[in-house]
Amino acid sequence: MMSSSTLCTLAVIVIGNAGAFNFPAITNIFTPPKTVGGFVDRSQKNNELQLLRTISNTGNGKNADIETQARVLSMVRQLETETPPSPTLLSNIDEAKSLLDGDWYLQYTAPSEIEGVNLDFKWVAMDASEGDNNIETRQFNTAGSVSGGGIPVDASNTVAVQSFDIDNLRVKNVITTGLGIVTVGGTYSQSPSSPLRAVVAFDTAKIDLTIGPTVDISFLFDIRAAIKGSRNAGWLETTYISNDMRIGRGNKGSMFILTRDRDAVK
Repeated sequence: MMSSSTLCTLAVIVIGNAGAFNFPAITNIFTPPKTVGGFVDRSQKNNELQLLRTISNTGNGKNADIETQARVLSMVRQLETETPPSPTLLSNIDEAKSLLDGDWYLQYTAPSEIEGVNLDFKWVAMDASEGDNNIETRQFNTAGSVSGGGIPVDASNTVAVQSFDIDNLRVKNVITTGLGIVTVGGTYSQSPSSPLRAVVAFDTAKIDLTIGPTVDISFLFDIRAAIKGSRNAGWLETTYISNDMRIGRGNKGSMFILTRDRDAVK
């Protein structure tokens, strides 16, 4: 039986994770590669492979030094600006099922900005608070972790999973912790501010304890919705996607790199 203090800590972690998963200037001087249904040309594929090599052995970003973090952000901006996703990725069901649907494995996560370092190649979110939804946008500055309502949840020794269910317009994050498997999910809708942003209304939070029963604390989202006046608790924006890799940005200033292959990064 879990103590009340342990359950409260888990609740804070789960609610925080829900909104975050949150489980050098790049000049566009090249002709953008042509992409059809997720197909990438050779140069684009090479850029992906170079990025994967750069984030290898960084513990999901936790062990990346400032130089590596800056290099990763530069390479990410190159992919984002040279080959942005189709603006109909979320609205075209065939496109979404072809590219976005299914499991994605989190390989690297870090802030979109490096504290104390001025970067010319910034990504700036449009209407980050999503108007009347007042979504939390306070910067989360811990690399290799997902935000837990101010408590960092270390993801450096595990591969978190983010899954899109296009048919049912749902998304969920799954991460294995020392206590068990935490699953947070909800429905999503396309943002009116940014066509590539999925605004998430979380309704499910469960902890499959390593030793013990499954603890369902989904009711906490009902409490949050009553306090905030909206079920929309976070968003994630896809800024690059191919058949093998997805790059996203979160409402708490996070940047994350995911792959279809769980073992794509060492």
